[in-house]
Amino acid sequence: MRIHYLQHVPFEAPDLIAVWAKEKGHRLSGTALYESSRLPDPSAFDMLVVLGGPMGVHDEADYPWLVPEKRLIRETVQLGKPVLGICLGAQLLAEAAGGSVTRNPVKEIGWFPVRLTEEAKRSETFGQLPEQFLPFHWHGDTFSLPDGATRIAFSLGCANQAFEYGDGAIGLQFHLECSESGIRRMIEHGRFELGGGEFVQRAEDMTDRSEWLSASKAVLWKLLDGWEAGCRSRMRTRESERANRDRAGGEPYRVVGD
Repeated sequence: MRIHYLQHVPFEAPDLIAVWAKEKGHRLSGTALYESSRLPDPSAFDMLVVLGGPMGVHDEADYPWLVPEKRLIRETVQLGKPVLGICLGAQLLAEAAGGSVTRNPVKEIGWFPVRLTEEAKRSETFGQLPEQFLPFHWHGDTFSLPDGATRIAFSLGCANQAFEYGDGAIGLQFHLECSESGIRRMIEHGRFELGGGEFVQRAEDMTDRSEWLSASKAVLWKLLDGWEAGCRSRMRTRESERANRDRAGGEPYRVVGD
């Protein structure tokens, strides 16, 4: 599978997603939007990953590349290609599908549990995940669910933590992809946000959490494996339908009784 990721800042990288992709033999490519706004055509990839970042969905004046990025996400969703949005990426995906992005009542920064909804348990992508797990968070905004989307997860600090939409589009407000170094990079660049709050942990409480990282990685692997399986299944179905249409349209025309 050809997986392309969109990266908004140097310190929020694919991290464990890149490890998973290499382990599974996928071709991984990326666009660093902070260096170049040249984006690929959707035909160049099979799956799109949209990473996080400290900017907001509505910050086009400061980050003009958000405009073509939003267009690419919207086109990819309309084509029925799978999209995984993480944090800012989930908000961009929600907006592209018709949802809205606003301030969350509280900031969520650190390790906090999320719970799956009943609908999530019937999902091909999320159905194998534990009912509750502990991911890393770093966000102050939230998204509303687009029409037709399925609410997948929630937490005490944020009502909408994950959603599914259309053919393989999923949004995660939390960061399963983070490695230890990734968390440290986010703290280094966002320390000014750690001013306290019910759902804001201290820097020293977020790092050196090897058990939590290991458990979070296991959840990510199950999620990505389920996402990939669903993507492959839909691709096979579309190819089969296309082949059937081609065969039906390709039957030779015969004149009978002449």
